[in-house]
Amino acid sequence: MAIIGTFTTSDAGFTGTLRTLTLTVPVAVRRVEKDSDKAPDFRIYRTDDDYELGAAWQKISREDRPYASVKLDDPSLPAPIYASLIESDVPGHFNLIWSR
Repeated sequence: MAIIGTFTTSDAGFTGTLRTLTLTVPVAVRRVEKDSDKAPDFRIYRTDDDYELGAAWQKISREDRPYASVKLDDPSLPAPIYASLIESDVPGHFNLIWSR
């Protein structure tokens, strides 16, 4: 597991930074209106220019903890990144955790 982003809550969702070996990007995770049950709860954008990087779905873990299942994709990536956005030990702060 690796933390590839840190976020705080905002009026529209979450804001923070996505960091990998090749990317450091300011990101906004914005709540969107769902038009079907399978539609994402959030869209993920680079805050510089609103370029869409992915989507996220609200879930509940087996331990009854809420989290967001995240899919990030970009032409510069060799494959999509799947991660989980979970609350850290500090209330209102969230970590984006990636695992293979």
